[in-house]
Amino acid sequence: MLDTHYQVQFKLSAATLIPSIVISVIMLIAMWRVYTKAGKPGWAVLIPIYNLWVEYEIICGRGTAMFRLLIPFYNIYWAIKSIIKMAHAYGKSTGFGIGMLFLSPIFCAILGFGDAVYQGLQQM
Repeated sequence: MLDTHYQVQFKLSAATLIPSIVISVIMLIAMWRVYTKAGKPGWAVLIPIYNLWVEYEIICGRGTAMFRLLIPFYNIYWAIKSIIKMAHAYGKSTGFGIGMLFLSPIFCAILGFGDAVYQGLQQM
């Protein structure tokens, strides 16, 4: 018997939902570890907006730098630069930062679960 349109759609949504949840949980745990390596509270990753504040304290030294994300067009440049600065803050290369940009679940897991040590603010 042929599946109805709704049965096919349900199977597709379940097939994408489960991997999405798994990837989200891995990212959550990895970023928790990244925050704790920098001496910040890991639970901050759970609170929207505050997690950005803490992340920008890690990479820029001040949480107010997150407000640069509100500037149209500049926010794209700033977000990319911030990801690269995050890699540099943990002693990783610019290439690693580009990897974080395109394959963030994998590279954040490497940063969180690997031997990377927070080295403080890096000048670019």
